[in-house]
Amino acid sequence: NRISFNMKKNHSFRFQLTFSTSLIIMIFISLFSLILLIYMSYYLLIISKIYAMDEAVMTPIASIIIILLIILTIVALITSIICGITISDRYLKTVKKFTNSIQQIKKEGLKHRLQIDNNDELGQLGKEFNDVLDQLENSLNQQSQFVSDASHELKTPITSIRIMLDNIEENPNMDDSTREEFIEEISKQVNWISSLVISLLKLAKFDAGAIVMRDEKINLNKLIDNVLDNIAILIDVKNINVKKKIDSDIYINADYNWQLEALTNIIKNAIEHSKQGSTIYINVENNLVFTRLRIKDDGEGINKKDIKHIFERFYKGKNSSSDSVGIGLALSKSIIESNNGYIQVDSKLNKGTTFIIKYLK
Repeated sequence: NRISFNMKKNHSFRFQLTFSTSLIIMIFISLFSLILLIYMSYYLLIISKIYAMDEAVMTPIASIIIILLIILTIVALITSIICGITISDRYLKTVKKFTNSIQQIKKEGLKHRLQIDNNDELGQLGKEFNDVLDQLENSLNQQSQFVSDASHELKTPITSIRIMLDNIEENPNMDDSTREEFIEEISKQVNWISSLVISLLKLAKFDAGAIVMRDEKINLNKLIDNVLDNIAILIDVKNINVKKKIDSDIYINADYNWQLEALTNIIKNAIEHSKQGSTIYINVENNLVFTRLRIKDDGEGINKKDIKHIFERFYKGKNSSSDSVGIGLALSKSIIESNNGYIQVDSKLNKGTTFIIKYLK
């Protein structure tokens, strides 16, 4: 029934396209013929008056004109039908080609695309459809890679927890110090998994467009102070000296809580890769177009081949710590870009790294 219905609709579309095209062409030719007839009749009337032609002479001439009009009408009808069929077949040929390509995509997957031969309206439609397929394929590939990476990241700590729990269960006489060491390690792994899952959920919300950013006027100096308060313990443990140069009257429009998380991740990353007792520089430049925030450390730097991947999810460079999740910078990038900003990084090995964030106004 469905095939029959589609065939009927296809024939109906062919008929409508042929009929409408033929009608337009026929109207155009008929109007041209009518204008020509009026033009000829007008001049015939003038000639008859000038030369005083009688009715016996005029009648055959009028008959010839009428016959010519009938012939032109028939020619117009035949021509319009032929042209209508030709034009409709040309368009329907493209539609049929698109239909076959779509059926192939349904059977064999998104690796196929519509073949575009012309740059007309159907060609533009085909290009737009191919662009949608490209986006869909990229999205599915990212989702597949995301699931694969998440599974890989979760597999190691879960396996470790299971081994330690089996050891505790199979050794009831295990000494207290070893048992406490296992329990402490299990707690550490659970916290790591919890942090990973929370970050994954946040990234999933960004991917789904489920995050609504608030538009708040934020004092950037106070925001950075709150970020430093969040990681004060880490700063003290590594004896980091933070040098901050920010005017007190610089504001950005963004979501405060999300920016707090994004900048916390970035500055925390800078501290983790800095040497004991080193300095981190935070300064802001403001102009009419954007507000630029620089976060610079004197740490170990980033390898050249790692720089282009640093904002990718689960990517761990050569200098990444063993307990790194590999999501913090990716999440920060998503947050900043969602607040009309963008982020880039500049780094040299053994000389330090600079994160540059621009908030557009």
